[in-house]
Amino acid sequence: MRLKGKVALIAGAGSSGPGIGIGRATSILFAQEGAKVVCADLSESAAEETLRMVEEKGGEGIVVQGDFTKNEDARRVVETAVSTYGKLDILHNVVGIATPFGLLDTTEEDWDAVVTTNLKTVFLMSKHAVPHMIRGGGGVIINTSSAAGLTGHPSITYSTTKAALINMTRSMAIDLAEYRIRVNCIAPGFLDTPMVAPIMTEERRKILEWMTPLGRLGTAWDAAYGALYLASDEASYVTGITLVIDGGILAGRGIGPSKPPGGMV
Repeated sequence: MRLKGKVALIAGAGSSGPGIGIGRATSILFAQEGAKVVCADLSESAAEETLRMVEEKGGEGIVVQGDFTKNEDARRVVETAVSTYGKLDILHNVVGIATPFGLLDTTEEDWDAVVTTNLKTVFLMSKHAVPHMIRGGGGVIINTSSAAGLTGHPSITYSTTKAALINMTRSMAIDLAEYRIRVNCIAPGFLDTPMVAPIMTEERRKILEWMTPLGRLGTAWDAAYGALYLASDEASYVTGITLVIDGGILAGRGIGPSKPPGGMV
């Protein structure tokens, strides 16, 4: 019960397809650890499925639908959380999208969509959450970056916004420290989640497993446990960091425990 008595808002609590994504895993885990969870998502049905799983495990929460790229929706979602439970202790910003393109194939519309979704949502949700955290004497914000934000990556929109999010986290951390609000970031590596399922062929899986020193893809639960630590009082002296959860890939990219799969140089 590491989050007993806490109220946690998960912005992006649904999954982009069948299965368990980071927002869904975090909602379930936070509830199991004693938090009341506000499952917020653009897709109401996806958030409702998450809440069903939360309640199935004995947890408590509500569903709030909203488009976090819109100021009024962000404000409404936060205020619904506070009006329901009387306070807000934890905000976990999970929402994110990607395009698979490099510079030449990325359109202006692609760029605007990814920048707005990956950065503006964090700005708006945090801006509306922080005053309530201040009134409550403090709080925790956890942003979701990526290992792609710490290295070059084929998707220019994804890697650029995830890198920006890391420094945004640092800036928020020093800005809000006087209010006893801690702001940290998780940076997952290759995870086996609904977001990547459409492009996860068996060949790609073997290559990614070889590239990862621990020899496997991560799961949404790996990311959720990282977020749990940062949300808990065990991390009371931790702010402004990026917790990399990548199976060691940034420590030794392409240096796996075995020979590369057939056909790889």
